[in-house]
Formats: sequence, C-alpha cells, structure tokens
Amino acid sequence: MESTPSPTVATPETGLTPAEVGRLRADFPLLTQTPGLVYLDSGATSQKPRCVFEAEQHYYERANAAVHRGAHSLAVEATDQYEAARTAVARFIGADDDELVWTSNATEALNLIAYACSNASAGRGGEAAERFRLGPGDEIVVTEQEHHANLIPWQELAFRTGATLTYIPVTTDGALQVDRLEDVVTERTRILAFTHVSNVLGTITDVAAFVARARAVGALTVLDGCQSVPHLPVDVKALDVDFMAFSGHKMLGPTGIGALYGRRELLNAMPPFLTGGSMITTVTMERAEFLPAPNRFEAGTQRIAQTIGLAAAVGYLDEVGMDRVAAWEEHLGARMAAGLAGIDGVRLIGPAGVERIGTATFAVEGVHPHDVGQFLDSRGVAVRVGHHCAQPLHRTLGVTATTRASTYLYNTEDDVDALLSAVADVRGFFGVTP
Repeated sequence: MESTPSPTVATPETGLTPAEVGRLRADFPLLTQTPGLVYLDSGATSQKPRCVFEAEQHYYERANAAVHRGAHSLAVEATDQYEAARTAVARFIGADDDELVWTSNATEALNLIAYACSNASAGRGGEAAERFRLGPGDEIVVTEQEHHANLIPWQELAFRTGATLTYIPVTTDGALQVDRLEDVVTERTRILAFTHVSNVLGTITDVAAFVARARAVGALTVLDGCQSVPHLPVDVKALDVDFMAFSGHKMLGPTGIGALYGRRELLNAMPPFLTGGSMITTVTMERAEFLPAPNRFEAGTQRIAQTIGLAAAVGYLDEVGMDRVAAWEEHLGARMAAGLAGIDGVRLIGPAGVERIGTATFAVEGVHPHDVGQFLDSRGVAVRVGHHCAQPLHRTLGVTATTRASTYLYNTEDDVDALLSAVADVRGFFGVTP
C-alpha cells in the first residue's frame, strides 16, 4: 500500500502550539474549503484529514476484493490490508490483534455484548459462557450520565433475562457520585457499564475506582470509550477493563466503522451475536461451530475500506501525539469554560473543579437551545443542541436540553473566541433582558 500523507506538525515535548494547529487545519479539506466555519461539534462527529480519504480510495482503486475468502492475489492483498488495519487500531488502544472486533459503530459494539449475554442466558455457548448468564436476582449497573447507547441495551438485557438494572447517580450539578459505588455495586452485580468521558459534560470518570469495585465483586466491566479514545491517550490494559467500545467517526475516521475491545479469553467464551458466513468452522444442517474471536463476531461482508480509513486516522493521531492532543484540548476547554461562565445569563453545565476534555455545555437563560444553535450557526459557529442522547442526565440537571461546544486538534483559540462572542450576543438578539 502506498504511504499516506503525514500531518505537518512540530514536535515539542507537550501540547500543540497555535501555529501548529494552523498547519494541521490544512490537512482537513472541509475546514479549508468552508471559509468562516467554526466547527465545534466534534463530539458528534469529527472532520477527516485528507489521508483518510486517500487510504479508502487507494483500497478501492488497487485492492478491492472480499476478505478472508478468495484465494486469488487480490483477495489476499485486501485481507492483508484489512488485518493490518486491525493491528494498527488495536495497538492504538494497547490491545492485541485478536482482541479487537470490527463493528459498525460503538452502539453496535455495546449491543453485541448485551445480546451475547442474552444468548448465554438462553443456554447458548455451553459451560464457557456461564460467566455471561444472567437471571432474576442478578444486577446490571450503569451510571446516570450514560449516553442512551450505553443504557438502553442494558435495559433490554434486564428485560430479557429478569435481571435488575440499577445505576450510580449524579448530583444536580452533574458530579458522578463515585462514593456510592460500594452501595450500588454489590455481590449480585454481574455487569458494570460506564462511560470513560461524559458526552454531555466532558468530565472524565475515575475508571480505576469503578474497575476496583467491579473486581471486588466479580463483575464484568464495559467501558464506553467514544469520547475518550479520540481525545486522550487510552491503554485498555492499563485501564484493566474487560470490554471497551468506540467509534471511528469521532476520531478522524470514516462513518460506518467502530470497534469492540474485549479480553481474549472473554471474547472466545462469548456466544456470537450475528451469525452467518465467515464466522464458522463447521456447519451441518443441524448445528454450527464458530471461529475464535474476533472472526466469530464478524459475520458477512465486512467494512473493509472503512477499517483502512480508520487505520489512517489513528496513524495521523499517533504522529501528532495523543498527549499533545489532550493538552491542547484541555487548554481550549478551559478557555471555553471560563469565557462562558463569565457571560451574564449563561449557565455552564457540570461540576466545577474536575478534569475534563475540551467540551463545554451550557444553557442560555430565556432562550431555547435550538434557538441558540440556530443563532450561532448564523454566525458560522457549528455546535450540538438537544439532550445529546442523555435524557436521564438532563432530567437530573434540571434542563430538557443544552448547547454543547466540543473541540478537537484542529480547533484554534480564535474558534473559542468566536463562540464566546456569539453566545454573548444571544440574549440581546432574542430580546431577553436580565
């Protein structure tokens, strides 16, 4: 495969500089071809560097074939690129190749675990799958700040198995009540599912505390890494979680590709979720035997070009340096939070004095978030509005919807200042007075 372009960055010890970020932006066609755009919605989906487009195009032009099937040289080349992409993405999160399962997105990855547990609870998978069996008296624990994708699959699993779903609450200012872990996570808990970074608040969960409590009671841990893998250095072995889900489109990669990390011994013990071709060893008219992980979870024709695009994205992030990405976003996030907190009639959502990524969520007194978003859009500032697929959290915070601004490595201090200037004008535009 031909090499893809590298980002044009300098390499100081920590953090990015404004000049470097300016040069990085040149790698993102949409940003350079849309004059005046201030894109602050990377928490929903990130922009893509040119090398990601070129990697996918190269595959389609030079190696397009079905993987893990044909014996011809083109199929071998396609399979090699597909598996090389797995290696690259697995290494990016500190996993081994056979511990990374391709999915369409993080939502599918989380549903994969939930449905595998459901199948085990119905008796599929034999003795090896007993650890995934749930029934009446068992508990599944989540947190009140979860994205719906890490809540509803567990609600459904509880419904199908008779298990009980409970949760770690948040305070009315959005602080996760970690001190409730021992009360809520009990000897009956079988699964503890929680987000690494809140998609609403940008706050970072104390993963070590959650894992330690789960280990103490023998529960499996499922981490939602959608907002952490793109923005922070993540090592799944150091985090010591059992499973982690994340999506490519939030980390400079294509849409339609996500991944599930799982400990090798757990993946190989889980009964599959989707079944069909490419995930079996032997099939008779009465039964089938399944391949080891990750293939047992990759039935049918796979997302080959998307995996290659995602590998190009993690190569880009690796070259920039995730420590430096995190430091720059922390700087931008602090600038946003301080600026928003200083605007009359604006409420910065979330607890004070906690570690965050470069995300700030807010409410403007007297103006609906959708109106806020439309006004900001008229000023060239793209943000997310609504409940951000986290209705229970918003209910506890006492708001039905909010406005969220989320940064990435290509955002500048000027972007943040443009946001603050526009927000300061919102109430005046809508005629809302103190």
